[in-house]
Amino acid sequence: MNNNKIIGAVDIGTSKVVALVGEVIGDRSLNIIGFGQSTAQGVRKGEIVDFRATSSSTHAAINAAERNAGATVEAVYLSQSGFHLEGFFNKGSVPVSASDNTVSAADKRHAVESARRKELPPGRLYIHHIQNGFFLDGRPVDDPEKMQGEDLEVAYWHVHGREKNVSDHIHVINAFGLKVEDMIISSIASGSMVASEPDKENSGLVIDIGRGTSDYVLYRDGRILRTGVLCVGGDHLTNDLALGLRVGENHAEKLKLEFGRATINPDDKGDHVWLFGDLTIGDRSIPKLAIYKILQARMEEIFTIIKKDLTPVLSPGNISAGVILTGGVSRLPKIVDVAASVFGVDARVGENPAWVREDLREPEYSTVLGLLYYGLTAQQTDESVRANGGIIRKMAKIFNIG
Repeated sequence: MNNNKIIGAVDIGTSKVVALVGEVIGDRSLNIIGFGQSTAQGVRKGEIVDFRATSSSTHAAINAAERNAGATVEAVYLSQSGFHLEGFFNKGSVPVSASDNTVSAADKRHAVESARRKELPPGRLYIHHIQNGFFLDGRPVDDPEKMQGEDLEVAYWHVHGREKNVSDHIHVINAFGLKVEDMIISSIASGSMVASEPDKENSGLVIDIGRGTSDYVLYRDGRILRTGVLCVGGDHLTNDLALGLRVGENHAEKLKLEFGRATINPDDKGDHVWLFGDLTIGDRSIPKLAIYKILQARMEEIFTIIKKDLTPVLSPGNISAGVILTGGVSRLPKIVDVAASVFGVDARVGENPAWVREDLREPEYSTVLGLLYYGLTAQQTDESVRANGGIIRKMAKIFNIG
Protein backbone atom coordinates (compact mmCIF):
# COMPACT_ATOMS: atom_id res chain seq x y z
CA MET A 1 0.00 0.00 0.00
CA ASN A 2 1.32 3.46 -0.89
CA ASN A 3 1.26 5.61 2.27
CA ASN A 4 2.95 8.60 0.64
CA LYS A 5 1.33 12.01 1.07
CA ILE A 6 1.75 15.18 -0.98
CA ILE A 7 1.86 18.31 1.18
CA GLY A 8 2.49 21.96 0.43
CA ALA A 9 4.16 24.85 2.23
CA VAL A 10 3.24 28.45 1.47
CA ASP A 11 5.03 31.55 2.76
CA ILE A 12 3.18 34.76 1.86
CA GLY A 13 5.81 37.42 2.35
CA THR A 14 6.00 41.13 1.66
CA SER A 15 8.20 40.78 -1.43
CA LYS A 16 7.37 37.31 -2.71
CA VAL A 17 5.16 34.29 -2.27
CA VAL A 18 7.01 30.97 -2.14
CA ALA A 19 5.33 27.57 -2.43
CA LEU A 20 6.93 24.15 -2.03
CA VAL A 21 5.52 20.72 -2.70
CA GLY A 22 6.86 17.83 -0.68
CA GLU A 23 6.29 14.10 -0.72
CA VAL A 24 6.11 12.59 2.75
CA ILE A 25 7.20 8.98 2.48
CA GLY A 26 5.76 6.75 5.17
CA ASP A 27 5.78 9.59 7.74
CA ARG A 28 9.56 9.20 7.99
CA SER A 29 11.22 11.08 5.14
CA LEU A 30 10.53 14.07 2.96
CA ASN A 31 11.37 14.80 -0.67
CA ILE A 32 10.99 18.29 -2.10
CA ILE A 33 9.44 17.71 -5.50
CA GLY A 34 8.06 21.12 -6.50
CA PHE A 35 8.92 24.81 -6.19
CA GLY A 36 7.01 27.92 -7.23
CA GLN A 37 7.52 31.60 -6.62
CA SER A 38 5.76 34.83 -7.56
CA THR A 39 6.04 38.52 -6.74
CA ALA A 40 3.84 39.26 -3.73
CA GLN A 41 1.04 41.73 -4.19
CA GLY A 42 -1.32 43.22 -1.64
CA VAL A 43 0.85 42.42 1.39
CA ARG A 44 2.34 45.00 3.74
CA LYS A 45 4.46 44.05 6.78
CA GLY A 46 2.92 40.58 6.89
CA GLU A 47 -0.65 41.88 6.62
CA ILE A 48 -2.93 41.31 3.64
CA VAL A 49 -4.22 44.70 2.50
CA ASP A 50 -5.60 43.63 -0.88
CA PHE A 51 -7.18 40.17 -0.74
CA ARG A 52 -7.69 39.79 -4.48
CA ALA A 53 -4.12 40.77 -5.34
CA THR A 54 -2.66 38.51 -2.66
CA SER A 55 -4.82 35.60 -3.80
CA SER A 56 -3.66 36.05 -7.39
CA SER A 57 0.04 36.04 -6.53
CA THR A 58 -0.34 33.16 -4.05
CA HIS A 59 -2.27 31.01 -6.47
CA ALA A 60 0.37 31.68 -9.15
CA ALA A 61 3.08 30.37 -6.82
CA ILE A 62 1.05 27.27 -5.88
CA ASN A 63 0.23 26.57 -9.53
CA ALA A 64 3.89 26.82 -10.47
CA ALA A 65 4.92 24.51 -7.62
CA GLU A 66 2.33 21.87 -8.56
CA ARG A 67 3.34 22.01 -12.23
CA ASN A 68 6.97 21.67 -11.23
CA ALA A 69 6.12 18.69 -9.02
CA GLY A 70 3.74 17.03 -11.45
CA ALA A 71 1.49 16.45 -8.45
CA THR A 72 -1.46 18.01 -6.64
CA VAL A 73 -1.12 19.22 -3.07
CA GLU A 74 -3.39 17.58 -0.51
CA ALA A 75 -2.93 20.07 2.35
CA VAL A 76 -0.93 23.22 3.07
CA TYR A 77 1.24 24.38 5.96
CA LEU A 78 1.05 28.16 6.09
CA SER A 79 3.29 30.80 7.66
CA GLN A 80 2.11 33.74 9.73
CA SER A 81 3.91 36.96 10.61
CA GLY A 82 3.06 40.60 11.15
CA PHE A 83 2.44 43.29 13.72
CA HIS A 84 -0.72 41.62 15.02
CA LEU A 85 1.20 38.76 16.64
CA GLU A 86 1.84 39.03 20.36
CA GLY A 87 3.11 36.74 23.09
CA PHE A 88 3.03 36.41 26.85
CA PHE A 89 4.53 34.13 29.49
CA ASN A 90 2.27 32.25 31.85
CA LYS A 91 2.63 29.47 34.42
CA GLY A 92 0.09 26.94 35.56
CA SER A 93 0.43 25.29 38.95
CA VAL A 94 -1.34 22.55 40.89
CA PRO A 95 -0.68 20.75 44.17
CA VAL A 96 0.38 17.14 43.69
CA SER A 97 -2.75 15.16 44.43
CA ALA A 98 -1.42 11.78 45.66
CA SER A 99 -1.03 11.19 49.38
CA ASP A 100 2.56 10.02 48.82
CA ASN A 101 3.31 13.17 46.72
CA THR A 102 3.99 11.17 43.55
CA VAL A 103 3.20 13.15 40.41
CA SER A 104 0.61 11.50 38.16
CA ALA A 105 -0.29 11.99 34.52
CA ALA A 106 -3.47 13.72 35.74
CA ASP A 107 -1.40 16.22 37.74
CA LYS A 108 0.60 17.06 34.61
CA ARG A 109 -2.59 17.47 32.59
CA HIS A 110 -4.17 19.75 35.19
CA ALA A 111 -1.04 21.94 35.34
CA VAL A 112 -1.06 22.29 31.56
CA GLU A 113 -4.76 23.14 31.55
CA SER A 114 -4.11 25.80 34.20
CA ALA A 115 -1.32 27.38 32.15
CA ARG A 116 -3.43 27.46 28.98
CA ARG A 117 -6.66 28.63 30.58
CA LYS A 118 -6.21 32.40 30.23
CA GLU A 119 -8.83 33.98 27.98
CA LEU A 120 -7.85 36.42 25.27
CA PRO A 121 -9.60 39.69 24.43
CA PRO A 122 -12.34 39.54 21.77
CA GLY A 123 -10.97 39.26 18.25
CA ARG A 124 -7.79 37.45 19.33
CA LEU A 125 -6.95 33.75 19.18
CA TYR A 126 -4.09 31.51 20.17
CA ILE A 127 -1.71 30.38 17.44
CA HIS A 128 0.86 28.52 19.54
CA HIS A 129 1.15 27.32 23.11
CA ILE A 130 4.90 26.79 23.51
CA GLN A 131 5.86 24.76 26.54
CA ASN A 132 8.90 26.05 28.45
CA GLY A 133 9.17 23.08 30.80
CA PHE A 134 7.95 21.67 34.13
CA PHE A 135 9.01 22.68 37.63
CA LEU A 136 8.60 20.46 40.68
CA ASP A 137 8.89 22.37 43.95
CA GLY A 138 10.67 25.06 41.96
CA ARG A 139 13.19 22.69 40.33
CA PRO A 140 13.17 22.37 36.52
CA VAL A 141 12.50 18.78 35.45
CA ASP A 142 12.09 17.22 32.01
CA ASP A 143 9.22 14.94 32.99
CA PRO A 144 7.85 15.08 36.53
CA GLU A 145 5.62 12.01 36.23
CA LYS A 146 6.34 9.46 39.01
CA MET A 147 8.68 11.88 40.74
CA GLN A 148 7.85 13.11 44.24
CA GLY A 149 7.07 16.66 45.25
CA GLU A 150 4.34 18.91 46.52
CA ASP A 151 3.86 21.65 43.93
CA LEU A 152 3.89 21.15 40.15
CA GLU A 153 4.23 24.02 37.69
CA VAL A 154 4.46 24.21 33.93
CA ALA A 155 5.56 27.31 32.00
CA TYR A 156 4.31 28.40 28.59
CA TRP A 157 5.05 31.12 26.05
CA HIS A 158 1.71 31.80 24.39
CA VAL A 159 1.53 33.35 20.91
CA HIS A 160 -1.75 34.90 19.80
CA GLY A 161 -2.92 36.91 16.84
CA ARG A 162 -5.79 38.88 15.43
CA GLU A 163 -8.55 36.64 14.09
CA LYS A 164 -9.08 38.80 11.00
CA ASN A 165 -5.42 38.62 9.92
CA VAL A 166 -5.28 34.88 10.45
CA SER A 167 -8.54 34.28 8.60
CA ASP A 168 -7.41 36.37 5.63
CA HIS A 169 -4.39 34.12 5.11
CA ILE A 170 -6.43 30.94 5.47
CA HIS A 171 -9.09 32.23 3.06
CA VAL A 172 -6.42 32.80 0.40
CA ILE A 173 -5.51 29.11 0.49
CA ASN A 174 -9.11 27.89 0.78
CA ALA A 175 -10.04 29.95 -2.29
CA PHE A 176 -7.65 27.75 -4.24
CA GLY A 177 -9.59 24.66 -3.18
CA LEU A 178 -6.99 23.62 -0.62
CA LYS A 179 -7.22 23.15 3.12
CA VAL A 180 -4.74 24.58 5.59
CA GLU A 181 -3.43 21.75 7.72
CA ASP A 182 -1.74 24.03 10.23
CA MET A 183 -0.32 27.53 10.65
CA ILE A 184 3.15 28.18 12.00
CA ILE A 185 4.62 31.56 12.84
CA SER A 186 7.57 32.44 10.63
CA SER A 187 10.19 32.58 13.36
CA ILE A 188 9.52 29.01 14.46
CA ALA A 189 9.57 27.76 10.87
CA SER A 190 12.86 29.43 9.94
CA GLY A 191 14.44 28.61 13.29
CA SER A 192 13.78 24.93 12.74
CA MET A 193 15.96 25.11 9.63
CA VAL A 194 18.98 27.19 10.66
CA ALA A 195 19.31 26.38 14.37
CA SER A 196 20.98 23.05 15.12
CA GLU A 197 20.18 20.97 18.19
CA PRO A 198 23.30 22.34 19.97
CA ASP A 199 22.16 25.87 19.07
CA LYS A 200 18.81 25.18 20.70
CA GLU A 201 20.38 23.61 23.78
CA ASN A 202 22.83 26.47 24.24
CA SER A 203 20.48 29.42 23.86
CA GLY A 204 20.72 30.44 20.22
CA LEU A 205 18.84 33.47 18.94
CA VAL A 206 17.53 33.24 15.36
CA ILE A 207 16.57 36.48 13.59
CA ASP A 208 14.85 36.20 10.21
CA ILE A 209 14.97 39.57 8.46
CA GLY A 210 12.71 39.83 5.45
CA ARG A 211 11.49 42.71 3.38
CA GLY A 212 8.67 43.79 5.69
CA THR A 213 9.32 42.14 9.07
CA SER A 214 12.05 40.80 11.32
CA ASP A 215 10.92 37.63 13.12
CA TYR A 216 12.93 36.19 15.97
CA VAL A 217 12.99 33.12 18.20
CA LEU A 218 15.14 32.48 21.27
CA TYR A 219 15.93 28.91 22.32
CA ARG A 220 17.08 27.62 25.69
CA ASP A 221 17.67 24.08 26.92
CA GLY A 222 16.36 22.71 23.63
CA ARG A 223 13.06 24.59 23.88
CA ILE A 224 11.58 27.71 22.36
CA LEU A 225 11.73 30.33 25.09
CA ARG A 226 10.45 33.47 23.33
CA THR A 227 9.31 34.62 19.90
CA GLY A 228 8.54 38.02 18.47
CA VAL A 229 8.01 40.14 15.38
CA LEU A 230 9.38 43.56 14.56
CA CYS A 231 7.66 45.22 11.59
CA VAL A 232 10.89 46.59 10.19
CA GLY A 233 12.89 44.95 7.41
CA GLY A 234 14.59 45.40 4.08
CA ASP A 235 12.04 47.91 2.81
CA HIS A 236 13.07 50.26 5.59
CA LEU A 237 16.71 50.03 4.52
CA THR A 238 15.67 51.00 1.01
CA ASN A 239 13.46 53.83 2.23
CA ASP A 240 16.24 55.17 4.44
CA LEU A 241 18.58 55.28 1.46
CA ALA A 242 15.96 56.98 -0.68
CA LEU A 243 15.42 59.71 1.91
CA GLY A 244 19.02 60.09 2.99
CA LEU A 245 20.49 60.17 -0.50
CA ARG A 246 17.52 61.94 -2.12
CA VAL A 247 16.99 59.29 -4.76
CA GLY A 248 13.99 57.30 -5.96
CA GLU A 249 13.18 53.99 -4.27
CA ASN A 250 14.12 51.95 -7.34
CA HIS A 251 17.56 53.53 -7.38
CA ALA A 252 17.85 53.14 -3.60
CA GLU A 253 17.11 49.42 -3.90
CA LYS A 254 19.74 49.09 -6.63
CA LEU A 255 22.34 50.89 -4.50
CA LYS A 256 21.52 48.66 -1.53
CA LEU A 257 21.87 45.44 -3.50
CA GLU A 258 24.98 46.42 -5.46
CA PHE A 259 26.95 48.50 -2.96
CA GLY A 260 25.28 48.01 0.43
CA ARG A 261 27.22 47.13 3.55
CA ALA A 262 26.12 47.16 7.17
CA THR A 263 29.31 48.64 8.65
CA ILE A 264 31.33 51.76 8.02
CA ASN A 265 34.82 51.34 6.63
CA PRO A 266 36.83 54.59 6.97
CA ASP A 267 39.14 53.38 4.20
CA ASP A 268 36.26 53.94 1.76
CA LYS A 269 35.94 57.61 2.67
CA GLY A 270 36.93 58.82 -0.79
CA ASP A 271 35.08 56.15 -2.79
CA HIS A 272 32.01 57.08 -4.81
CA VAL A 273 29.50 55.25 -6.98
CA TRP A 274 27.36 56.65 -9.77
CA LEU A 275 23.61 56.75 -9.36
CA PHE A 276 22.79 55.75 -12.95
CA GLY A 277 26.23 55.01 -14.30
CA ASP A 278 25.50 56.36 -17.77
CA LEU A 279 26.41 60.04 -17.29
CA THR A 280 22.94 61.14 -18.40
CA ILE A 281 21.09 64.13 -17.00
CA GLY A 282 20.51 63.61 -13.30
CA ASP A 283 23.33 61.10 -12.89
CA ARG A 284 25.58 61.95 -9.94
CA SER A 285 28.19 60.39 -7.73
CA ILE A 286 27.26 59.16 -4.26
CA PRO A 287 29.78 58.56 -1.44
CA LYS A 288 29.94 54.91 -0.44
CA LEU A 289 30.40 56.06 3.14
CA ALA A 290 26.96 57.68 3.07
CA ILE A 291 25.38 54.38 1.98
CA TYR A 292 27.17 52.49 4.74
CA LYS A 293 26.24 54.97 7.46
CA ILE A 294 22.55 54.82 6.59
CA LEU A 295 22.44 51.02 6.48
CA GLN A 296 24.46 50.60 9.67
CA ALA A 297 22.19 52.96 11.59
CA ARG A 298 19.06 51.05 10.60
CA MET A 299 20.55 47.61 11.30
CA GLU A 300 21.76 48.75 14.71
CA GLU A 301 18.25 49.99 15.45
CA ILE A 302 16.64 46.68 14.44
CA PHE A 303 18.97 44.61 16.60
CA THR A 304 18.74 47.03 19.52
CA ILE A 305 14.93 46.88 19.54
CA ILE A 306 14.98 43.06 19.49
CA LYS A 307 17.54 43.04 22.29
CA LYS A 308 15.35 45.36 24.34
CA ASP A 309 12.28 43.18 23.71
CA LEU A 310 14.21 40.19 25.05
CA THR A 311 15.79 42.02 28.00
CA PRO A 312 13.92 40.02 30.71
CA VAL A 313 15.45 36.75 29.48
CA LEU A 314 18.52 37.81 27.54
CA SER A 315 22.15 38.50 28.39
CA PRO A 316 25.43 37.62 26.63
CA GLY A 317 26.02 34.90 29.20
CA ASN A 318 22.83 33.03 28.34
CA ILE A 319 23.00 33.13 24.54
CA SER A 320 26.20 31.14 24.25
CA ALA A 321 25.19 29.76 20.84
CA GLY A 322 25.14 33.33 19.54
CA VAL A 323 22.94 35.05 16.99
CA ILE A 324 21.93 33.25 13.80
CA LEU A 325 20.70 35.42 10.95
CA THR A 326 18.53 34.32 8.06
CA GLY A 327 16.07 35.85 5.60
CA GLY A 328 16.91 37.88 2.51
CA VAL A 329 18.45 40.81 4.39
CA SER A 330 21.01 38.48 6.00
CA ARG A 331 22.82 38.63 2.65
CA LEU A 332 23.83 42.24 3.41
CA PRO A 333 27.64 42.25 3.75
CA LYS A 334 28.99 42.72 7.29
CA ILE A 335 25.54 42.37 8.87
CA VAL A 336 26.93 39.75 11.25
CA ASP A 337 29.40 42.31 12.59
CA VAL A 338 26.56 44.64 13.57
CA ALA A 339 24.62 41.81 15.25
CA ALA A 340 27.70 40.70 17.17
CA SER A 341 28.37 44.25 18.35
CA VAL A 342 24.81 44.91 19.54
CA PHE A 343 24.27 41.57 21.30
CA GLY A 344 27.83 41.12 22.53
CA VAL A 345 28.10 37.56 21.23
CA ASP A 346 29.21 35.74 18.10
CA ALA A 347 26.90 36.01 15.09
CA ARG A 348 26.68 34.18 11.79
CA VAL A 349 24.43 33.74 8.80
CA GLY A 350 22.50 30.48 9.20
CA GLU A 351 22.66 27.69 6.67
CA ASN A 352 19.75 25.58 5.53
CA PRO A 353 20.34 21.83 5.97
CA ALA A 354 22.39 19.80 3.53
CA TRP A 355 19.37 17.67 2.60
CA VAL A 356 17.76 20.72 0.99
CA ARG A 357 18.29 20.89 -2.75
CA GLU A 358 20.91 23.41 -3.78
CA ASP A 359 18.65 26.01 -5.40
CA LEU A 360 16.69 26.39 -2.13
CA ARG A 361 19.58 26.78 0.30
CA GLU A 362 19.57 30.58 0.21
CA PRO A 363 18.51 32.24 3.50
CA GLU A 364 15.29 33.69 2.09
CA TYR A 365 13.85 30.16 1.83
CA SER A 366 14.34 29.20 5.49
CA THR A 367 10.73 29.90 6.45
CA VAL A 368 9.04 27.92 3.68
CA LEU A 369 11.48 25.03 4.15
CA GLY A 370 10.66 25.02 7.86
CA LEU A 371 6.96 24.87 7.07
CA LEU A 372 7.46 21.84 4.86
CA TYR A 373 9.65 20.13 7.42
CA TYR A 374 7.03 20.88 10.08
CA GLY A 375 4.56 18.97 7.93
CA LEU A 376 6.74 15.89 8.35
CA THR A 377 7.74 16.23 11.99
CA ALA A 378 5.14 18.23 13.90
CA GLN A 379 2.63 15.47 14.40
CA GLN A 380 5.28 13.32 16.05
CA THR A 381 7.71 15.66 17.83
CA ASP A 382 6.49 19.24 18.12
CA GLU A 383 3.34 18.95 20.20
CA SER A 384 4.60 21.73 22.47
CA VAL A 385 4.10 24.41 19.81
CA ARG A 386 0.68 23.45 18.47
CA ALA A 387 -2.33 25.59 19.17
CA ASN A 388 -4.95 24.52 21.69
CA GLY A 389 -7.45 22.31 19.91
CA GLY A 390 -6.04 23.23 16.53
CA ILE A 391 -6.17 26.78 15.22
CA ILE A 392 -7.51 25.65 11.87
CA ARG A 393 -10.52 23.90 13.39
CA LYS A 394 -11.28 27.00 15.44
CA MET A 395 -11.01 29.28 12.44
CA ALA A 396 -13.26 27.00 10.42
CA LYS A 397 -15.88 27.26 13.13
CA ILE A 398 -15.64 31.04 13.47
CA PHE A 399 -15.54 31.93 9.80
CA ASN A 400 -17.24 28.91 8.22
CA ILE A 401 -14.19 28.01 6.14
CA GLY A 402 -12.72 24.73 5.05
